Amino acid sequence: MLSPETTGQTKVLLKDIQSPADLRELSMEQLSSLAEEIRRRIITTVSKNGGHLAPSLGVVELTLALHHVFNTPDDKLIWDVGHQSYAHKLLTGRQNDFHTLRQYKGLSGFPKKEESEYDAFETGHAATSISAALGMTMAKDLKHSTDRAIAVIGDGSMTSGMAFEALNHAGDLNKNLIVILNDNEMSISPNVGAISSFLSRKLSGRTMRRVKNHLEERLQSLSNVGENILNVLKKSEESFKSFFTPGMLFEAFKFDYIGPIPGHQLNDLIEAFEMVRDNISGPVLIHVLTTKGKGYPPAENDPGIYHGLGPFDIESGKPLKSSSTISYTEVFGKTMVKMAADDNRLAAISAAMVTGTGLTEFARLYPERFFDVGIAEQHAVTFAAGLAAEGLHPVVAIYSSFFQRAIDQIIHDVCIPNLPVTLAIDRSGVVGDDGSTHHGVFDISYLRFIPNMVLMAPKDERELQNMLYTAVQHGGPTAVRYPRGSGFGVELVESLERLEIGKGELLHEGDDILLLPVGNRVYTALEAVKGLQKVGIQAAVINPRFIKPLDGDLICDWAAKTKKVLTIEDNCRQGGFGSSVLELFSRRGLYDIKTCLLAHPDLFIEHGPQEILLKNNSLDTTAIIRAAIKLMK
Repeated sequence: MLSPETTGQTKVLLKDIQSPADLRELSMEQLSSLAEEIRRRIITTVSKNGGHLAPSLGVVELTLALHHVFNTPDDKLIWDVGHQSYAHKLLTGRQNDFHTLRQYKGLSGFPKKEESEYDAFETGHAATSISAALGMTMAKDLKHSTDRAIAVIGDGSMTSGMAFEALNHAGDLNKNLIVILNDNEMSISPNVGAISSFLSRKLSGRTMRRVKNHLEERLQSLSNVGENILNVLKKSEESFKSFFTPGMLFEAFKFDYIGPIPGHQLNDLIEAFEMVRDNISGPVLIHVLTTKGKGYPPAENDPGIYHGLGPFDIESGKPLKSSSTISYTEVFGKTMVKMAADDNRLAAISAAMVTGTGLTEFARLYPERFFDVGIAEQHAVTFAAGLAAEGLHPVVAIYSSFFQRAIDQIIHDVCIPNLPVTLAIDRSGVVGDDGSTHHGVFDISYLRFIPNMVLMAPKDERELQNMLYTAVQHGGPTAVRYPRGSGFGVELVESLERLEIGKGELLHEGDDILLLPVGNRVYTALEAVKGLQKVGIQAAVINPRFIKPLDGDLICDWAAKTKKVLTIEDNCRQGGFGSSVLELFSRRGLYDIKTCLLAHPDLFIEHGPQEILLKNNSLDTTAIIRAAIKLMK
């Protein structure tokens, strides 16, 4: 039960809320007070741990209203993407652990079923919520349950085709699905496209009156037919408005449309949700207008920067620390700008992650050759194929875990016709605090089996530059995978070099064992060489550069010399780089080579600092030394 304090009025403290059931006892005044405390708690925690600040601040009242009205967890809340779920976590029994948010072994930054029965569905990628909620709704209907499923989806996710596939199916099934459209006119990058423009169409009172008066005059001139239409319109102001506003779109999908509703007015939200819960059957969409970053001025003023960030100073809003070394993402952005100045074939494509992929400057300098397609990775790849078919060389910059959504398009639309499209795979390998939905540990496995694909991984910043240049000069499909975070401080080059496709480089000679590290594991392997020398083991190191095609001659020559090979990759073991080396040995008849594959195990990797995750999965210097000594014995 609640234990409210009294200070002239009844006040509820967050610590007294053990579950959403406690919210249902509160007055509107108490809920408003609670909302402000939740905001303070989120700001304080994210300032220490980093995280998705602006999205979570924007849905505090929305979260309170949903849990106040609906009977969670029997009624299921599905948070699209899930980076706005911090208030949800605080209200569902996790506030004592909230200080561990996004910390190793702490709370996930996204909904996680193993954390709470209130996390109905695990989300981390956009536009999945309506499909999941519709599936739950159909299952409940088949079980004759009256519980509801509610999808909360942002306007950015509404640019994804999957959301509209689900809307189309839901309208046909005509079940009691509830969709909350959280419209803040801002995803990670500013929203783009016709759908975004349509959702943002909010007619002013003056404009509405002018349009209405003009339409009335026209209809009255149409004798009895016009008068009948006018009488219908006059019965409902909302019907008139929906003719010009987003309601028309969703009603075309056979959804009842309610809104737009101010998303920070608890009484309006609760009234609308209660009305839908008690009076409406069939699919319904509630359009809610929110402010991203609400309650924290720096986040309200620049929601893109505060969408996801590291620890920061609350008073100034400035990051507490920043690396002095340029990041791989920045190297990519600078190199793209450099190449575009000399090559007018070059185009760049982002899927709603312009800043995150380092393309801000490219977009500013070459707007006619830059395309942000919204959260639509499949479209991004096939759109790139269309550009390439007409003589351009598009570079599609997307995070590794998000490229997973476009595997069919990569195969069917890029690689079968052998088109010159480059995939810039940012955030490959483990990414840290965002966890299993964001780790990029599958891209080697899902790309290397595709014919015509050339796949590269740079050991440092300079090699990334040259690989991007090589990719753009190549006449077919290419992919360059590079990790999240800072490089090694290697000086960038002014004159870009075209690498020979399929040629690696020997970095260190040794007669006892061959180390084959990929990408960000190369320098780690070179450190291991020093440790192995201390115990009398002389290791050779080859930087493959190309995961596909492999430099078979170089690798096999040294494997035949040492008879022992250790592969090291920031990717899953199944179907990865190590597997390709074993296949190479099999093709060449090298059956007497002792091998060990260091890679991520057949598990979904938890969240935590990159260095800890790499250590846990035996991919750090110490693990390489240990594995090499074991292989020698």
